[in-house]
Amino acid sequence: MHQFDYVKLKESRWDGEILSFVAQIHEHKGKQELYYRQKPVELERLVEIAKIQSTESSNKIEGIEATSARVRQLVEEKTAPKDRDEQEIAGYRDILNTIHESYEFIPLKSDIILQLHRDLLSYTDKSFGGKFKNTQNYISETNADGSVFTRFTPIAPHETPQAMEAICIGYQEAIDRQVVDPLILIPTYICDFLCIHPFNDGNGRMSRLLTTLLFYKCGYMVGRYISVEKKIEKTKDNYYDVLRQISTGWHDNGNDYTPFIKYFLGIILNCYKDFENRIGSIDRKSTPYDIVRKVVSETLGVFTKKEILEQCPSIKSSSVEAALKKLKEEGYILSQGSGRSTTYVRNPDY
Repeated sequence: MHQFDYVKLKESRWDGEILSFVAQIHEHKGKQELYYRQKPVELERLVEIAKIQSTESSNKIEGIEATSARVRQLVEEKTAPKDRDEQEIAGYRDILNTIHESYEFIPLKSDIILQLHRDLLSYTDKSFGGKFKNTQNYISETNADGSVFTRFTPIAPHETPQAMEAICIGYQEAIDRQVVDPLILIPTYICDFLCIHPFNDGNGRMSRLLTTLLFYKCGYMVGRYISVEKKIEKTKDNYYDVLRQISTGWHDNGNDYTPFIKYFLGIILNCYKDFENRIGSIDRKSTPYDIVRKVVSETLGVFTKKEILEQCPSIKSSSVEAALKKLKEEGYILSQGSGRSTTYVRNPDY
């Protein structure tokens, strides 16, 4: 059986790319703490956007979908779920809210993870919410010819409670003893969680919620303002590819966590850079038009009003719309479509 002794990570040698990621994230983390004090109103706007994006993207990765408008209404608790997918989305919303509000008081323990899983499925009629799996699950893939094969077999149901207890104890011991930077420890723990695959359903979403919880508890709060889940969804093929790599040899303790660590640190660093770009675009002396024009000038390819609005947390939707209208009249941008389906692109001849 796989051993969950994270203290042994102190004996590992990490390559230059991982060490560079760690150093850069530490630097950005220090800058972010300054923004907390300078721009609290704008940060709250980013929180609202990130919650919606995280809830939508994490579920979308698993094939659970609703329209963007419905997801927004569900996250803002302005409507009740009307089908199975929306029930799953509402459950994710509730746990994400709990983590946002109470992460400091949520210990990483096996029974706590069960409670979170119970809440994840609380709106559905599934009877296994809050319980470890009772049947063997498999990680399957589909060949180009359409045939399905088993890529990885997780731990058996009867071994799951012990394994979950072991990874939580091992993680906490490594944190207490400070044997390795949390930026390396957290993705390592998540790799093991996914290889255990402790639930009949909801493993992927639970892994991303636990990732958010652990990063928050260690002071890395960027996911509060920029959706980590959306970054993962946009790089879903790479995400599954590194998971495929880290599972090889896992049962015999012969796997290599490095690909997943690099992938995840790259995601986190990208989030910090995105955060600084968004919050840095806020200048109280600038008009809404100035802010939108600057964001548009740095945007490549086709974009929508919604995407520009997400980049401009200090201004209202109506102001973004007015600025885009003026930019179109000036010939700086071109538009296609109408209503909510309108898209824009910078005029290459401007």
